[in-house]
Amino acid sequence: MEEFSSIHLACHASQNASNPLQSRFLFHDGHLTLNTIMQKNLKNANLAFLSACETSTGKETLADEAVHLAAGMLAAGYRRVVATMWSISDRHAPTVANDFYKFLWAHRGKDSGTKFDGILSAYALHHAIRNLRENVDNTELSLLTWIPYVHFGY
Repeated sequence: MEEFSSIHLACHASQNASNPLQSRFLFHDGHLTLNTIMQKNLKNANLAFLSACETSTGKETLADEAVHLAAGMLAAGYRRVVATMWSISDRHAPTVANDFYKFLWAHRGKDSGTKFDGILSAYALHHAIRNLRENVDNTELSLLTWIPYVHFGY
């Protein structure tokens, strides 16, 4: 994480509203807590794509406070964070991510070489969700496939 400007976490997540620093990303061989992330020197942090369920879900009793993994990633130093408000579809998540990154790659600066900047990440997410919406029907279930994606930062 310290070496790269962008990360993509495709995994499960667990929110801990009573102790937000213990909220974590769950991997097949362990976990990564928000506390551990916040202790890292993330001087290159630019974009975090959290393709994990409920990474921007707060707590109903703390409606005015941002106590979730996405806000924690902003506090850790990432300028932009893509997250989800509830469970996302394993069927559609890869397509959303693919369209998101294709947009960023296609719209990178001419002098960027092999790098991309997350500055257009809000536009990239809008593009990816618009593509998803065009490929699903107009039912309530389809609404639940695209609406959980959110963008934080600038």
